[in-house]
Amino acid sequence: MKILVTGGAGFIGSAVVRRAIAAGHSVVNLDALTYAACLENVAAVADDPNYAFVQADIRDRAALDAVFAEHTPDAVMHLAAESHVDRSIDGPGDFIETNITGTYNMLEAARAHWAGQGRPGGFRFHHVSTDEVFGSLGPTGQFTEETPYDPRSPYSASKAASDHLARAWFHTYGLPVVLSNCSNNYGPFHFPEKLIPVIILNALAGKPLPIYGDGSNVRDWLYVEDHAEALLTVLQKGALGESYNIGGENERSNLELVRTLCATLDAKRPRADGTSYADLITFVTDRPGHDARYAIDPTRMRAELGWRPSVTVEEGLERTVQWYLDNEDWWRALQDRQGVGQRLGTG
Repeated sequence: MKILVTGGAGFIGSAVVRRAIAAGHSVVNLDALTYAACLENVAAVADDPNYAFVQADIRDRAALDAVFAEHTPDAVMHLAAESHVDRSIDGPGDFIETNITGTYNMLEAARAHWAGQGRPGGFRFHHVSTDEVFGSLGPTGQFTEETPYDPRSPYSASKAASDHLARAWFHTYGLPVVLSNCSNNYGPFHFPEKLIPVIILNALAGKPLPIYGDGSNVRDWLYVEDHAEALLTVLQKGALGESYNIGGENERSNLELVRTLCATLDAKRPRADGTSYADLITFVTDRPGHDARYAIDPTRMRAELGWRPSVTVEEGLERTVQWYLDNEDWWRALQDRQGVGQRLGTG
């Protein structure tokens, strides 16, 4: 297949690009190269004859039409989005413009291309979303594909809106859409403003390790390379008009997660004074609308598509810590950008 991947220089998008090329697909990587994008993320495939990069913004409909006309993709994997909850609290406008209007532009550009090609039966538009659209869970239960939407932050509300647009374009216009909603991703090339890279890099620098509230918020953690494989599976095997919840089956509280990271760093790069990195843990004011717990029921992915995660959170965190230890040049360059390397928001 020739796959148009939006946001392919970002964290999850670059994992999809690398995995798709490895699987023998052709990839057109469309990315605006905003602050969270980095072409080093796809350097491993940059010279592959099946790879092409286009710098374009999904808010620019004319640019999208030009990309479709030039590259005539067989499928779209739409990952381009503003994704940081803290930033959405401070500045929601970018999230509305990119995640909602940008998705509308992508759907319309894809629909025009698909219709112009004679509505080929094999065409797919895969809209990639988040479990945050479902809101917050109590101590028990899991999100399923039938869970009602209940977004609590500007970010999750913008992604919920884009999900509804994708479904509407399927039902109204017949555009062959599939959707997926994932749990929290982590792994190599994770931009250093999210929890796991912030903890790793602050620890290495001897800085406080910030945890919102009392650290009891629970997330399901999905290794990014597992997610990339799952997304390609949904693209190729998913039923049209359906959504698939992709989870890591690895629930941990934020405090548990940070303590695991600290123990891993203690083993791999002990502190000079012999103390544990866990001594740097600092509890900070909780952010507004902080959901208590997310957990995904991945039954449909297992039963219908035969996919399940291959990496436990302990294995994935060990790999992630080692990657950051081995790739200082990558994260150091990003840290040097203004406003990067800290958790942002009102907390």
